[in-house]
Amino acid sequence: MIRVAMVSFWHVHANDYKRQAQQHPSTQIVAVWDEDVQRGRRWATELSVPFYENLNELLSQPDIDAIIVDTPTSMHHEVLLAAARAGKHIFTEKVIAPTLHECNAIIKAVEEASVKLTVSLPRLSAGYTQAIQSLIQLNAFGQLTLARVRLSHNGALPNERSPLGWLPEHFFNKELCGGGAMIDLGCHPMYLTRLFLGMPESVSANYGYVTGKEVEDNALVSLHYANGAIGVVEAGFVNPYSPFTIELHGTEGSLLFGTPEEQLQIRSRLFAEGQQWNTITDLPEDTPLPFQQWVKHIEEDTLASENIQAAIDLTTLMEAANRSAQEGHAIKISELTH
Repeated sequence: MIRVAMVSFWHVHANDYKRQAQQHPSTQIVAVWDEDVQRGRRWATELSVPFYENLNELLSQPDIDAIIVDTPTSMHHEVLLAAARAGKHIFTEKVIAPTLHECNAIIKAVEEASVKLTVSLPRLSAGYTQAIQSLIQLNAFGQLTLARVRLSHNGALPNERSPLGWLPEHFFNKELCGGGAMIDLGCHPMYLTRLFLGMPESVSANYGYVTGKEVEDNALVSLHYANGAIGVVEAGFVNPYSPFTIELHGTEGSLLFGTPEEQLQIRSRLFAEGQQWNTITDLPEDTPLPFQQWVKHIEEDTLASENIQAAIDLTTLMEAANRSAQEGHAIKISELTH
């Protein structure tokens, strides 16, 4: 049995990971720490486990094998470094850290301690992602020229219960979060676009502030490639009906998903010489979620190499996007401090 501590319930997905840990036959929640003492005590009481006010005291416990990290993004560097150096396996909400420099320090500590790290990048496990990857490998699109992925909701729009929207107020705190819609929701379109097109040469970002908060609630990032391809990453907190959307276009074909139905439509010279759009309704089964992958890596002493590289690249792209929006020009990936 892998004995797991919940490290903060700050993030909106913390309860989801708590549930996954409770439901997995190989994991047991045995402790809680939270930077918000009252919140931490409340969850510890609900889970009937000890609460630790001091994180280092929790990490020093020999009967704790691993931690699930849902702290503010601004705390990831400190918390993940401490956990790795204490020899605890780590499952963490994205991103690894706000900057590539901090991210690389964490990765180095993880490697030196030989602990298992997995980052929550759940849409890499989706059946539609598996299907799209297979089509790319079949060269159904020829040379890819454009990928566009959009994810948006209405979390910042006022409602009957809250004038700020249904997202927790702390999700609009730039210092804690490292940004707004892009670093939160935009992570998913970003790592998918990177999966489809690879890493770009440079990144340009435009952020909007529809509701006047200190973080962006409307965002677009473009990724620029040496071969002329472009990636378009879109995210927002101000759209109640915007479907999750993927578009791929290339010299030999195009693909649409979520416009608005969750089905793949493809038109390609590979199928009927591109004479018509074809709908793919029988998608592959989802592969195991990142939490399940993490447990398996711990049990089998394997590395989440693809997941970790995707997470490093995600941090890189997010830092570049935030810098571009702040500085008003494209940021070359090679400019970022390692």
